[in-house]
Amino acid sequence: MASTNINWLSMTDKSIVGIIGNYIRHHRLIQNKTQANIAEVAGINRWTMSKIENGELISLTSLVQILRALNLLDVLEVFKIQSQLSPLELARLEKLKRQRASTSNEINKQNKSKW
Repeated sequence: MASTNINWLSMTDKSIVGIIGNYIRHHRLIQNKTQANIAEVAGINRWTMSKIENGELISLTSLVQILRALNLLDVLEVFKIQSQLSPLELARLEKLKRQRASTSNEINKQNKSKW
């Protein structure tokens, strides 16, 4: 099995675009669709499809349209920003958690009717 670890930092921009183009071509062929089919669904011309698959630059908008046409938008999940709590905020929330259950007398006082 081939290694899936790619050293993105050591690659040129052109090499990265080439990998993206290969990815698109691979998935297009798996779906048994022509460049013209995907271009039509994506609302771009076939020439743009050919460009990306050959490792040439296209606009980001065209790339998104192609990914949408191939039903591959989930690859953009890596760009989602996850909100993270700071360690101080996490510690503060932990302090607010209930530490023990109330005694039965306290529960009876709370549930006692005010009638």
